[in-house]
Amino acid sequence: MDPTTNPYAPGAGTEPPELAGRDKILHDAKVALARGRIGRPAKSQLLLGLRGVGKTVLLNRIADMAEAGGYLTVQIEAPERRSLPELLVPPLRSLLLKLSRKQRLQDTGRRALRALQSFAGTFKVSFHDLELGVDAASGTADSGVLEADLPEVLLLVAEAAKDGDAAVAITIDEMQYLTAEALAALIVAAHKVAQKQLPLLLFGAGLPQLAALAGDAKSYAERLFDFPPVEALTPAEARDALREPARREGVDYDNEALALIVEQTRGYPYFLQEWGSSAWNVAPGSPITAADANRATELAVAQLDSGFFRVRFDRLTPREKDYMRAMAGLGPGPHRSGDIAQALNQGVASVAPLRQALITKGMIYSPAHGDTAFTVPMFDEFLRRTVPDWRPRAAAPNPAS
Repeated sequence: MDPTTNPYAPGAGTEPPELAGRDKILHDAKVALARGRIGRPAKSQLLLGLRGVGKTVLLNRIADMAEAGGYLTVQIEAPERRSLPELLVPPLRSLLLKLSRKQRLQDTGRRALRALQSFAGTFKVSFHDLELGVDAASGTADSGVLEADLPEVLLLVAEAAKDGDAAVAITIDEMQYLTAEALAALIVAAHKVAQKQLPLLLFGAGLPQLAALAGDAKSYAERLFDFPPVEALTPAEARDALREPARREGVDYDNEALALIVEQTRGYPYFLQEWGSSAWNVAPGSPITAADANRATELAVAQLDSGFFRVRFDRLTPREKDYMRAMAGLGPGPHRSGDIAQALNQGVASVAPLRQALITKGMIYSPAHGDTAFTVPMFDEFLRRTVPDWRPRAAAPNPAS
């Protein structure tokens, strides 16, 4: 069929044409936003899920809902090598300047800008052409302790928003990459804002280990945030995600084709988009058949192997690749750490640095004490295809190198 009318969207963070199976998460976020807007207590939310389940899509949708409800939004992604102050200062500066244009916000908006100037100077955030045009507020947000200074800044931002009959929503993607210090500072800030019932909410997303990281950073995090899981779609939801976009273009699937694609993708939203897109492109017309679905599987797997899987595999050191391949040989997981070490012909303690390095890189996580699982669905199959004749290499003095 004509690829120019292909309705599927297999891109990073691209909203699918049919956002199936996420109604409860979006409903709960909408309620939290509505409550926060009128000064009622509302929990911030941290979305948890594997790669490819649509966490970024949901964060973007929540930001859109917030803006439609009168919120000013700050949207950032936490990469592995940039500090939280570097990420937050520029968008907070833009937000405060918008607020400060209102006549009655000259005092509160200016106080918040001065605090942000102090914060930026203290944490050495380079503004280049983003100078704030105010003097730093001596004694405010300038202690050099992120856990003390960030809450001061966000409290003043929230107060300025309240005075301007507005609210603030901050969305942070890939939160598992934040340092423990940064995560603790955010949690303390959210706690203080909630205690004062100010109109500022935090919506984050990260890999499943984020809940444990938040709990380790501050024990009260579990009472401060909701942690909605973002999981694979049910078979019925997966069929809707495939069928409804095609039907809007006048195309249908036969039942066998739908069943084959749902089985192959395990219901993971990103994979559904890849398979749906490939099925559309290979099918001569409606309905899309089982033969089309089988051909789509070949194309989608090749596309994933050269892109989605490959870019993650290429980030790994040789020793890390060995660890991951040993895991893959055991199946999809989760696996006991001892079983992985045994597959590597090494002791658990000797491969522990490798395991931690892979957790830090976001390649694996620990769903339970002593267990290890892939953060990327179907990565075990990719590794077995890519390294079919793997054998464990000899141990090195530094297993993380």
